[in-house]
Amino acid sequence: MAITISSGPIEGTSSDGVDRYLGIPYAAAPVGARRFAGPTPHPGWTEVRDATSFGPTAPQAPYSGALRTLLPSVEIPGDEYLNLNVWAPSGGSDLPVMVWVHGGSLVHGANALDIYDGTAFARDGVVFVSINYRLGAEGFSVIGEAPLNLGLQDVVAALRWVQAEIGVFGGDPSRVTVAGESAGAILLGTLLANRKVSGLFARMILQSGLPAALPRAKAAKISGLMAKRLGIPASRATFAARDASELVATQQAVTAGSTPITGGVSFSIAIGDDLVPTDPLRAVLAGAGDRIPLLIGSNTEEYRLWFVPTGLMSKITAPLFAAARVRFRISRRILDAYKAAHPGASRGELFGVLATDIILRLPLNRIADARLTRMAETYVYEFSWSSTVQALGAAHAMELGFVFDRLDSPDVVAMAGVEAPQQLADDMHGAWVRFVKSGDPGWEKWSSRRPVQTFDAPASQLVYAPHERERAAWK
Repeated sequence: MAITISSGPIEGTSSDGVDRYLGIPYAAAPVGARRFAGPTPHPGWTEVRDATSFGPTAPQAPYSGALRTLLPSVEIPGDEYLNLNVWAPSGGSDLPVMVWVHGGSLVHGANALDIYDGTAFARDGVVFVSINYRLGAEGFSVIGEAPLNLGLQDVVAALRWVQAEIGVFGGDPSRVTVAGESAGAILLGTLLANRKVSGLFARMILQSGLPAALPRAKAAKISGLMAKRLGIPASRATFAARDASELVATQQAVTAGSTPITGGVSFSIAIGDDLVPTDPLRAVLAGAGDRIPLLIGSNTEEYRLWFVPTGLMSKITAPLFAAARVRFRISRRILDAYKAAHPGASRGELFGVLATDIILRLPLNRIADARLTRMAETYVYEFSWSSTVQALGAAHAMELGFVFDRLDSPDVVAMAGVEAPQQLADDMHGAWVRFVKSGDPGWEKWSSRRPVQTFDAPASQLVYAPHERERAAWK
C-alpha cells in the first residue's frame, strides 16, 4: 500500500483495518557533518521507499544488571535513526492523532519496541505516531559550541513533521495529543513550558515524568566526566571524532550506579537555549501551557523498579537514610507521617516512598494545584495495580502494557506476568483514547477535592485526596 509524503513515496502494509508505515525518516541522518548539530530536513527520495519494517535505533546499550531481564532493548543498525512509525485506521480522515515519546532515562529506548505497537490505538480510531530521538551523548551532551538539547530538538522536528504530513495518513494536525513516559514525559513537559512550540500539539499526557531541566553548568557535568575519561577536551570536534559506540561505552562507565531515584551522574535537559530558556517547572507553575489540557500521573511504587531487582532495598543504611533526610529537609514530622501511613515498612521502603514523592508525586500535585488557580484543565491518575513478578508491585513503567493494551507482548509479560488483568487494560487504554479524542478521559477534572483516578484491579475507581497525610506533612 503506497502513499506519497513530502519526502517521497512510501509503501507500508494494511491488515485488519489498520495501515502501518514504519521507519519513516523525519529528519536527515545525524551523522558526519550533521553530528552534534540541530536536526535538518531529510533530502527525500524518488523511488518508493519500503516502510514495512522498523527503522534504525539511536546508539545505545542494553540495560545492565538485574534490569536487563525486565526492561526491553532493541538494536537496529543504520544512520537514519531519526525516524517515526505511523499506525492509522484504514480509510480514515480528520482523525485525532497521538504522538508517543518513549522513555529510558535519555539513554535507552526506541520506537521499535514491541510494547509501543500502536495497533490498539488505530483500532480505536486514533492515528498513532511513535518517534525516535537522539540519546545519551549524541542527544544531550553539553560541549563547547555544540547546540544544547539536540534530542529535544529532534522531538520538535518530529512534531513539525506531524503537522505537515499527518493529513496524508488521515490525521487532523489540529487534534494532536503528545504523550510520553518517564524521560519522554520530561521532554514533553519541558515543551509545555515553551509557548513558541506549544502550537504543535493540542493536548498532553505525562506518565511518571514532569518538566525538568538543569542549569547549563550542572547539565555539563556528565560531558566533562566523559571527556576526562576519554582524555579529550569537551568540545564538539573532539566528541564528533569519536565513534558513537565509544561514547556509549564511556557514558555507561561514568553513569554506573546512578538511578532516577537515588541520583548520581546522568544526562539531563539543559537550560539556556531557545527551547529551554528558563526552568520549565517554574514556567509551568507560573502559567505556561495553561491552554493545553493535561493528563498527568504516576505509579504508586515507582521506586521498586530500581530498589527490588537490584537488591538496593536492603542496602539503604541508617547513615544513607539520615543523609537523605538532611539533603531533602525531611523533618521528624514528615517522617512520622510517612511511618504512620506505611506501618511496618522497612527503611528501604520508606526511603523509596519518600523519594518517589519528592521526585514525582509532590511536584505533580503542585502543577495540578497551580493550574487549578487559573482554571486550566488537568486530570490526575495513579496506577496502583501490583505485579507479583520479582515483587515489583506498582513499579515504574508497569502501566505501559495497559496503556497500549499489549498484555500479551513479551515486553509486558517480563514485568507484569502472564495473568495481568485485561479489564485494567480496557480501563486505562480506553481512558487514554477518550482523552485523545475529546480531552476528557472519563473522570472528574482536578478540583479542590483532589480527585485522582486510581487504576487497579479488580476495579478502578476515583479516589479523593489519596496520600493526603503524607502530602500535608510537607506544608
